[in-house]
Amino acid sequence: MTNGIILLLVSFLVVCAIAVSFTKNLLVSVIIYMSYSLVMSVVWIFLESPDLAITEAAVGAGITSVLFFVTLRKIDAVEEQPEGDTSEQPAEEVSEQPAEGENAALKDTENAPAQAEAGQPQSTGGEPL
Repeated sequence: MTNGIILLLVSFLVVCAIAVSFTKNLLVSVIIYMSYSLVMSVVWIFLESPDLAITEAAVGAGITSVLFFVTLRKIDAVEEQPEGDTSEQPAEEVSEQPAEGENAALKDTENAPAQAEAGQPQSTGGEPL
């Protein structure tokens, strides 16, 4: 019975390791890694090594995961929702017409070859010369 449970847990560890490798979303990868560490701590308990189980749970699933979450927040890989807003925001529609400032930038780039031939200074994106 115990060997079957350990075999099941080890197979779950292999699946988690492969899933982390192929996952595109960084947040999902951290969550899979955290579950890997928790299952590994259970394996250590079955192998009668409670000191390693506690260390794996505290360091692997606890501290390391928190550090990963903080890092993802710092590099803006995780979007922050305002407090009290649990609903998901609908995606904004993309307009096909450029904004007013973009029109000026487009006009400037269209006239750039003519300005270069005439010896006039070229503007970059509507900035004053």
